[in-house]
Amino acid sequence: MTQALKLRARPLERRRHQRVKVVVLGRFMLENREEYPCQTINMSPGGIAVMAPIKGRIGERIVMYLEHLGRLEGIVVRHLELGFAATIVATKRKQDKLANQLTWLANRHELGLPEDRRHERITPRQVNVLIRLANGREGAGRIIDLSMSGVAITTNFAVPPGTAVTIGSTPARVVRQFGTGIAVEFVRPIPEDLFDEDLQL
Repeated sequence: MTQALKLRARPLERRRHQRVKVVVLGRFMLENREEYPCQTINMSPGGIAVMAPIKGRIGERIVMYLEHLGRLEGIVVRHLELGFAATIVATKRKQDKLANQLTWLANRHELGLPEDRRHERITPRQVNVLIRLANGREGAGRIIDLSMSGVAITTNFAVPPGTAVTIGSTPARVVRQFGTGIAVEFVRPIPEDLFDEDLQL
């Protein structure tokens, strides 16, 4: 009976996080240090499905480098027709950050930002920011990622699209609201020589 309960619990554990359809390119490294290209099919903070030319062994530990999401560690749990599925091995803090990044990616086509996204997106070391309105109202937020032209922020501070805001000390305009926050476009793009992970808005 205990074994039956364990067997029934496993699918629930596997799907504890909601999967979202996101398509990003990347590469992954197997335990033998060989690298291969991959493309995500869907993912959650706890798991990922990818298309890949090599599937890896069930139980094999992998390291993935994905566009917009960075470095992730995982374990191959099953093979798919065109690739494989893996659990993501991460701390609670890393999973929370990944959840915010996935929200951004899932909503990016509706955020009103340039579709080509030629500007690289990074997550700075200092992610906590103050959002200020012209009337003096203030709210706290956390940066999901930013480019030279704008930033995605998770926040409970309700700011409608079109509103002029100051993010830290950087003038901007809210472009779109999404599930857990806002997308913002800077009044003036960040100069390329200042754009790195040490940037403070």
